[in-house]
Amino acid sequence: MRTRPAARAGQYTALLAYLVFLAFPFLWLLSVAFKPPRELGSLHPTWLPRHPTLANFRQAFDEQPLLHAALNSLLAALGAAVIAVALALPMAYVMARQRTRLARAVSGWVVVSQAFPFVLVIIPLFLVLKNLRLIDSVPGLVLVYVVWALPFALWMLVGYVRAVPVELEEAAAIDGAGRLRTLVSVTAPLIAPGIVATALFAFITAWNEFFFALVLLKTPEKQTLPVVLTHFIGAEGVADLGPLAAAAFLATLPSLVVFALIQRRITGGMLAGAVKS
Repeated sequence: MRTRPAARAGQYTALLAYLVFLAFPFLWLLSVAFKPPRELGSLHPTWLPRHPTLANFRQAFDEQPLLHAALNSLLAALGAAVIAVALALPMAYVMARQRTRLARAVSGWVVVSQAFPFVLVIIPLFLVLKNLRLIDSVPGLVLVYVVWALPFALWMLVGYVRAVPVELEEAAAIDGAGRLRTLVSVTAPLIAPGIVATALFAFITAWNEFFFALVLLKTPEKQTLPVVLTHFIGAEGVADLGPLAAAAFLATLPSLVVFALIQRRITGGMLAGAVKS
């Protein structure tokens, strides 16, 4: 059934309005990052800076250890992504190939776990990490990120594994390959794009996370980039707007670039999981 021109025009208009709605905060952030203090305090702000400047970026790096905080975020995000995928892949293989009660129970846990608010689990997590002596440490934060990213990583990988024909694994079994060898040599190479997409999604989630890092990290040298951004806000709630916008812009760039590269694969993984479930 063909869509009428008027309906098609309405669809494109709604899509354009939605894109503008999504892009507005980032474009405004970019504009503020390049505005000098005089324009930031103007009673009649403009969309584009009249006199663009890099002073806000220089001030941001001078006032706060952004590079060190970015390194902490990178270590936490990379560690969480690698460990979460390494744990989720064999679990996803078992759930996809063995339709047992345990697999169904794990599937239910994956769905239910996504409904838990951060505030509900922060006290138990804090007590567990305190007993393990991992409070105020990047490894402790990595452990929290792994636990938080694991359900979604598992859900994504199950969809990819179910998309692989069982006949290929049966052929490998006939040749004498065990379950582990089949997973490593047959299934994993076929779902490599899905593994990469899952790892990058876990990386983005950990890179942008703020609440757990704020509660669990107290030493300034161990804080991540989202937490350091709050230091541009004074004790009375007055923000140093220019440097804050510049630092926030730099912190946002990695997530935007990575998500732009993997958004199709993430969508494919979601659709595969929905169709094969």
